[in-house]
Amino acid sequence: MSLEQVLAPLQVPKMVRIRQTFPRPKLADIPQAVREALGHPQILGRIKRGDRVAVTAGSRGIANIALILREVVANLKAVGAEPFIIPAMGSHGGATAEGQVGVLQRLGIREETVGAPIYAGMDVAYLGESAGGIPVYFDKIAATQADVTVVVGRIKPHTSFRGAFESGLAKMIAIGLGKQKGAEICHAAGPEHMSPRIEDVARTAMVKANVIFGVGILENAYDETSKIVALSREEILAQEPELLREARANLPQILFPEYDVLIVDEIGKNISGLGMDTNIINRFPTPAVKCEPTLQRIVVLDITEETHGNVHGLGLADVCTKRVFEKIDFAQTYPNPLTSRVPEASKIPMVMPSDRLAIQAAMQTCCDVDYNTIKMVRIKNTLKLDEILISEHLLAQARLDSRIEIIGDPQPMHFTESGDLLKP
Repeated sequence: MSLEQVLAPLQVPKMVRIRQTFPRPKLADIPQAVREALGHPQILGRIKRGDRVAVTAGSRGIANIALILREVVANLKAVGAEPFIIPAMGSHGGATAEGQVGVLQRLGIREETVGAPIYAGMDVAYLGESAGGIPVYFDKIAATQADVTVVVGRIKPHTSFRGAFESGLAKMIAIGLGKQKGAEICHAAGPEHMSPRIEDVARTAMVKANVIFGVGILENAYDETSKIVALSREEILAQEPELLREARANLPQILFPEYDVLIVDEIGKNISGLGMDTNIINRFPTPAVKCEPTLQRIVVLDITEETHGNVHGLGLADVCTKRVFEKIDFAQTYPNPLTSRVPEASKIPMVMPSDRLAIQAAMQTCCDVDYNTIKMVRIKNTLKLDEILISEHLLAQARLDSRIEIIGDPQPMHFTESGDLLKP
């Protein structure tokens, strides 16, 4: 039997558009927020006229990142410094200098947009051993061509591990500035040990290298900048855990405690380190994060153009389309799992020829469900969770939640003759 014949009996349910509402703290004037954060004597006051300053830029799609970097650069120039940008992204960008510059360019970070040149390299300087006996490395350009280094990064929950330090300034110092070599060493003991290793390595790097302060960025549930803070070298490790707790409270979510199938229109590195935020889908590639499953199957329909074939995280899905498979660039994808020791995240799920068959395959492989009342959620990606689609069999739950507004009527999903979804 063909796939079409096997899956033909399954009727894709009608879907309803809803609006989810989350708390929305948001900065009205980002340049002013940057100026205010940097204005403290313990921040810009530590920069001397003529200092060459390395300013980090990571690989994540952070809201307003080019604008924030431009303002950091402008404020450094205003006190007579000579800033330049360095990629701080471990092994991302294919673990090459050219690849990392390409990542920054795709994020809108160029000399003309941020007001400073970009200097990229994968060489590192050895700083010695941490208190825990871990070799510590630091970007060689920052170590040898800069008088001081300023770390700029977003603070938020990580997709693969838990601890006092997850994604944030400490991780940028330990892994981002450690380049591929430092990233590999931090990941060597596995995700369960990542947070304490990040703290251990970052603590040593801040003593032995030239990090002078950090600029932390927090975002709200709508992918908007909600807070910008500047932390002196002495404050980073002391204050980042509380900022991480604040960031966790601001995460968006799918407001249904249990359902059967999640349809994700697109994944990509510009959306999350694992293509789709594990904190949203409540599925993780390692046992380092304990959770109760809220769904049975995930189907991925496409990848973003900005991810350039890097599908690290696709292994979190159960089904994907042939469209996704044909866009995979293994050379871009595999440096991540090779460095992080998490090959599970880059496994290839079941591949289906069309959107319809991919969705039907996800339905078919659910256990202990009534296909006539299956509960399904469809999202564009894990950054866009304000308006989503739910199957009509979730409507009763939706009506009981004051954070949900039903803004449409049940409608069938419309497919082309070849089985691909028409845009809603």
